[in-house]
This record gives sequence, structure tokens and C-alpha cells, in this order.
Amino acid sequence: MAAQGPSSSQTSNGGAETRGGSAGQGQGQGQAERLPMPSRNPLPLSASQEAQVREVFNARVRKLCADEIKAFADCARNRTFSIPFACRRLSTAMNGCMAAHATPEEHDRAREDWFATRLERARERERRERRRLEQERFHREWWGLPERDPDEVRRELEKLGRAERVGGVRRRNAGEDVAGKGEGR
Repeated sequence: MAAQGPSSSQTSNGGAETRGGSAGQGQGQGQAERLPMPSRNPLPLSASQEAQVREVFNARVRKLCADEIKAFADCARNRTFSIPFACRRLSTAMNGCMAAHATPEEHDRAREDWFATRLERARERERRERRRLEQERFHREWWGLPERDPDEVRRELEKLGRAERVGGVRRRNAGEDVAGKGEGR
């Protein structure tokens, strides 16, 4: 859906309004943590990144249809075989709401939201990996196991500092320039 080209919400100023609107209110972080879209043209993402965008998209649609979903769940509670018969009207309303909100524009907004939270995800991933390395070091110390190769630990720490790859190209850090791109290859 998003790979077909920019929608009307992307080409107008409507995209800027969604970043400051209800999408970021549920987060405890300030708006300074959100990054802009790298490009208005759809960037190719890896399969796992597209899956993350779909998760954001599905969560947004479920949030918009929360009342209908709750009504259907209340009706379906403690029922098995009779759900399709007893809750047909609520099921139809829930499915209609989700179909109405599952639009390409909503998918584009979910994609923008995913790009905006890149920095937060990178920090969380780095925190988890550092915690894992610390636990491994403690485990080796506790059981008297030999230390890991310092070069291997250094390589893992360098890997943590790398930017996430988006569109097949990693984001350049502030210190890198285009002229130094070919060095070291």
C-alpha cells in the first residue's frame, strides 16, 4: 500500500499535523525524541521493518475502533458456538469500523510514526544489548569461566553504535561526510 507512491496526506501539510497530534500523546517521551521522515518517497524497508510498520498500523486501527472491539468482546465472553449468531451485529460493526479505518492514508501515518520513533527503538535496543553483555560478564565471573575475547566484545559494542539501516542505506552520523564514504573498503 505505502509503496504505491505518496498519498494526498503525504504531499500536503497534513503529515506534519499527525506527528504532533494524538499519535505521540500516549508516550511518556517529549516530542524532541521523534525524528522526521527521511523522504516523502516510500523507502524500501526490510521484511522485519515492514512487519513493525504493520504492527504500528494495526495498533492504530485497533485504537480507533476500541469501543466496537470492546462491545464485541463483551458479547463474546463466555460463549463458544453461539458467538456468530448472538454477536453478529456487533461483529459486523467492529469489522466495518476496522475496514473503514484501514486505509492507505492510515498506513502512511503508521509508517511516519514508525520512522519518527527510530531513535527511541535504537536506544532501547542498545540498552538491552548492554544489559545482556553485562549479565554475560557477571555469569562468566560468577562461574569462573574464561573471559571473552576483548576484540569480540569491542566489535559488539561498535555494532551497537551503528545506525539502523533504512532503505538499504544506513543513516550517516553527524561526523561523517560524503567524501570519506569510500575509505576503509
